Amino acid sequence: LPCIYNNSLYDSIPSELRNLKSLSDLELGNNKLSGSIPHSLGNLTNLATLYIHTNSLSGSILGEIGNLRFLSDLELSNNKLSGLIPPSLGNLSNLATLYLDNNSLSDLIPSELGNLRNLKSLSDLELGNNKLSGSIPHSLGNLTNLATLYIHTNSLSGSIPGEIGNFRFFSDLELSNNKLSGSIPPSLGNLSNLATLYLDTNSLSNSIPSELGNLRSLSNLQLNNNILSGSIPHSLGNLTNLATLYIYSNSLSASILGKIGNLKSLSNLQLSENNFNGSIPPSLGNLSNLATLYLDTNSLSYSIPSELGNLRSLSNLSLGYNKLSGSIPISMGNLSNLTYLNLFENSLSGAIPYEYRNLVKLTILLLGHNQFRGPIPILRNLTSLERVRLDRNYLTGNISESFYIYPNLTYIDLSQNNFYGEISSDWGRCPKLSTLDFSINNITGNVPPEIGHSSQLGVLDLSSNHIVGEIPIELGKLNFFIKLVLAHNQLSGQLSPKLGSLVQLEHLDLSSNRLSNSIPKSLGNLELIHLSELDLSRNFLREAIPSQICIMQSLEKLNLSHNSLSGLIPSCFEKMNGLLHIDISYNELRGSIPNSTTFKDAPIEALQGNKGLYGDVKGLLSCKALKSNKQALRTIWVVVVFPLLGFVALLISLIGLFFKFQRRKNDSQTQQSSPGNSRGLLSVLTFEGKIIYEEIIRATNDFDDEHCIGKGGQGSVYMSKLASGEIIAVKKFHSPLPGEMTFQQEFLNEVKALTEIWHRNIVKVYGFCLHVRHLFIVYEYFKMCSLAVILSNDAAAKNLGWTRRMNMIKGIVDALSYMHNDCFPPIVHRDISSKNVLLDFENEAHVSDFGIAKFLKPDSSNWTELAGTYGYVAPELAYTMKVTEKCDVYSFGVLALEVIKGKHPRDFISSMSFSSLNLNIALDEMLDPRLPTPSRNVHDKLISIVEVTISCVDENPESRPTMQKVCQLLKI
Repeated sequence: LPCIYNNSLYDSIPSELRNLKSLSDLELGNNKLSGSIPHSLGNLTNLATLYIHTNSLSGSILGEIGNLRFLSDLELSNNKLSGLIPPSLGNLSNLATLYLDNNSLSDLIPSELGNLRNLKSLSDLELGNNKLSGSIPHSLGNLTNLATLYIHTNSLSGSIPGEIGNFRFFSDLELSNNKLSGSIPPSLGNLSNLATLYLDTNSLSNSIPSELGNLRSLSNLQLNNNILSGSIPHSLGNLTNLATLYIYSNSLSASILGKIGNLKSLSNLQLSENNFNGSIPPSLGNLSNLATLYLDTNSLSYSIPSELGNLRSLSNLSLGYNKLSGSIPISMGNLSNLTYLNLFENSLSGAIPYEYRNLVKLTILLLGHNQFRGPIPILRNLTSLERVRLDRNYLTGNISESFYIYPNLTYIDLSQNNFYGEISSDWGRCPKLSTLDFSINNITGNVPPEIGHSSQLGVLDLSSNHIVGEIPIELGKLNFFIKLVLAHNQLSGQLSPKLGSLVQLEHLDLSSNRLSNSIPKSLGNLELIHLSELDLSRNFLREAIPSQICIMQSLEKLNLSHNSLSGLIPSCFEKMNGLLHIDISYNELRGSIPNSTTFKDAPIEALQGNKGLYGDVKGLLSCKALKSNKQALRTIWVVVVFPLLGFVALLISLIGLFFKFQRRKNDSQTQQSSPGNSRGLLSVLTFEGKIIYEEIIRATNDFDDEHCIGKGGQGSVYMSKLASGEIIAVKKFHSPLPGEMTFQQEFLNEVKALTEIWHRNIVKVYGFCLHVRHLFIVYEYFKMCSLAVILSNDAAAKNLGWTRRMNMIKGIVDALSYMHNDCFPPIVHRDISSKNVLLDFENEAHVSDFGIAKFLKPDSSNWTELAGTYGYVAPELAYTMKVTEKCDVYSFGVLALEVIKGKHPRDFISSMSFSSLNLNIALDEMLDPRLPTPSRNVHDKLISIVEVTISCVDENPESRPTMQKVCQLLKI
């Protein structure tokens, strides 16, 4: 009786064992034996037990084993055996257990294993974790004494044989991780002793048979990862011994069965990733033993039942990705064993209850993508946190005081909220922190140098805040940095050469700041880290583009636009084969563009604004034309210029006399037209270098009504065609400015600033005139009407479909965000309304009259004491004189709702209650009835727009998002 298992025997099994003719038990399991099973073992005809499991045996299973007629237990599992299962095993009439699992056996399960006459004693058959294919033999239904059948983790296909329902002693059936298809046989409901039924991870379809409700002994039921449909059978509520119920990742629908609340033994319930709708049954609060509850990724709605607060054993609760609304129950603060809480992406609102400070075991907290409001004082207590997502809410509070030190924290995302205050240096004391995202908030102060002590930090995103100061050189010590985004702040100073030490960096975005000086050459060191995106646009960078950038061969996107970079573009850009997108617009670059596909295929918008650039790109001076111009210029000098030099010398004396006379004349005129004299011309309009004041007067016949194309309470708009053929719009105001010099100078400064603005969704201001007779501004001309006119015309409004309207809203958002955040100082519109939005022939929105309203006198028609159009003015202007960007945000919210509704939403806004609405809006009531019903995709986008715009018309200006945040939220 050799029993030498659980040792460290190695090498092969000696063939000499064949001499042990009387051997009945051979146990060599749990060793390190290798090689194949010797054929000589087939001679041990008295063998009753053969255990060679858990070794490293290879080769095939001997067919001779089928000759061992007394064999009752055969265990060859946990080896490296391959090939077929010998059909001869069907001859082992005394076999009770057959374990062949965890090998590499392939091909079919031999039908001989179902030989009732021979294998009538077989009780345990384990073939799991192999490479078996084909179908499950129907003959296995003959093994009436079978208690366990494990054929999981193979490549079996076909349907589950209904004959399996004949196993009267069956306790465990595991067929998971195969390719089985078809329906679940109702005959499985006959297995009255079944305790475990694993059919998960197959392709089973149709409904769950109600007969499974007969399995009163069942403790574990796993049907997950199939394509089952229909509803959960009511009969499953009878399985009172059930401890685990996994039906996630199917296509089940209808509501969740309330009778599940009767399964008092249930400890694990996972129904996620289905199509369940309706409410969460309050009866689930009766499951006192429940440790895991996953209902995420369904279409569940209404509020979270407070009864869930009774589940004191609960450690994992996942309700994310549903349509839940209302506030979260205070009672859930009783779940002191909770380690995982997922409420991500619902429509939950209200404050996060203070009672949640008791969830001290919480390691993962996912509350992002909801509408939570107010502060979050609870997080200072939850020092066990490892992962936190609070992004895309309306949370407020001082970020310096709301958090503490988290020794195990790896990920935190607070983006797109309304947090304020300064970033604490304590974040540098979170040693495992890998991702820190505080973007799109109202954070001020500096980037704390201590963040450089978080040695595992890989992602830092502080973009779209109000952070000042320089970029700390300590960030250059973070060797695992892959993404650094500090865009849209007020950072200053020069780019630190230390950034070149971030050898793992893949994405660097420092755009829209006040960084100055040159681009450091050390950025070329980033070649080592496969940097793919580099954005330094909208800063004050100067000097030449360093050729070291060309070293970054993995660079795909490069944006250096809107700086003061000068000189030539390095020719080595031609060798950057991976570069896909380039933007160098609005710099002072000159010379030829590189001879590469990236530059030649670039849109003119990516190259414009550089007066000295040329190349074979539409919109730039071509190389051929440049050469011709140079030759023509040389000819002119020889033929024309030199002969004229003598004549010019002759004229100098005459010109001198002329200027002497003119100086006397101008001195007299200056006294009459100085800024201190309100009757004179304060500023002469200039357009493309030509004085055209008189031309405008002449072209409009001194502003005759014949040339008027629009009138308003503050002025009239005239179309003026210049001698050059160009058409401009002239807005002439009814009232002149007050005579005070400081007020006039403020107007001059602001309108001059507007003439320097270029944005595709802002009507271009070309110039202005400030005179005792006239106050007018010259704009880009649009032949189309205002948005107000379009919406008031049924035929025109029907032409504005949902996609066009959403694009219009996006254009208005882009314009306001640009003026509020990318202009310094910020420019507030003060009169956003549908009358001040013009449409071009492609129905793209263009906002007009930025910042002009504050200079106009109030009158009795459209103007209140403060500038603005009735119905669009923020409510706080009724009691305060302070005009901020949040006033524009309110007006935008009204305008966006008007675009969707097709008319002014005054009734909707006046009846709206933020405490009760919670964004559960009947969108159909908000839609313009003149348009067809939107598709599901467009419908979802419209819901997102309405959600954001409702937050814009909040009565409290502090609760309104910034336009920059709105721009981020409405990525339509």
